[in-house]
Amino acid sequence: MTTRNCDSRKSSATSEFSATAILVVTFFLLCACSGGGAGTVVTNSTPTIAPHLTEYTIPTANSLPVAITAGPDGALWFTEANKIGRVTILGAFTEYAIPTANSLPYGIISGSDSALWFTENGGNKIGRMTTSGAFTEYAIPSANSSPDGIAAGPDGALWFTEQYTGKIGRVSTAGAFTEYSTSSAGSFPGGITVGPDGALWFTENNSIGRMTTSGTLTEYTIPTAASATQHITVGPDGALWFAEYVGKIGRVTTAGTFTEYAAPTVGGGPWGIATGSDGNLWFTVWQTSTNIGKLTPTGALTDYPASSSPQNITAGPDGALWFTETAGNKIGRISPQ
Repeated sequence: MTTRNCDSRKSSATSEFSATAILVVTFFLLCACSGGGAGTVVTNSTPTIAPHLTEYTIPTANSLPVAITAGPDGALWFTEANKIGRVTILGAFTEYAIPTANSLPYGIISGSDSALWFTENGGNKIGRMTTSGAFTEYAIPSANSSPDGIAAGPDGALWFTEQYTGKIGRVSTAGAFTEYSTSSAGSFPGGITVGPDGALWFTENNSIGRMTTSGTLTEYTIPTAASATQHITVGPDGALWFAEYVGKIGRVTTAGTFTEYAAPTVGGGPWGIATGSDGNLWFTVWQTSTNIGKLTPTGALTDYPASSSPQNITAGPDGALWFTETAGNKIGRISPQ
């Protein structure tokens, strides 16, 4: 275990990651819409079929879907350009407009209160939405924090990352905030999840962070320099698995021991990651790539094609993996086989 010392210099891999992040934000700003209200239901009855793959077109054009999670109602919920979207496992969509204009929603998770909680990267808020579409928004105490990933903590609160401030935030279901600093404002925390040890685990520029619910911080330096880590999940083996945009899938035990596996980089790099019902790790290769990857806990890799730019991925209630296709304006479903 080592304590991460942040360097102000930008590596080429980190610069590439920053450029893709800026591109997404720019797209959101161009396409964002404002206003609240009831959702609109649309059923897509003609998905495109590929081996083990189904894709559903989102009703709103150029919606730029980003994050996705399984909801408390058995549907999948996702963030898009100033909206929260819902799609059933049969492909019926509902979309809800976020009250704050240009909010740039990013991470989303189901909370302990059975509501959906999400980060507003542009609005500097944490949003809450019931499954019936009622919104509440809470302003984050630190200005311009750029909230990113979000997780439901073991304490019943929501925990989230603040990219620009280098903090880990906590918000109760009543809207009370606490913020904890990482080793540096330049740590750029991104993905976050709850580990098997009851702590919060999150990605940083070139480290994996661990924080207890009382705010005690430990940081582990990733062996590969300038790895540009993205999302993180708990694997079937009780370790933490994470995506490295430079072309690797990383694994770290709760004791801080690392293993890294090579992954595709053509047209982008590994971004989203989730554990499937088949006991394997599934990940996206995001930007201009069309890859969905499957990695066994022993390191065997399989690639599957999607039609366009898969970004984030989650395990669905039907045993399939569901993912967002940012450029393709679709929600994809792949059945593990």
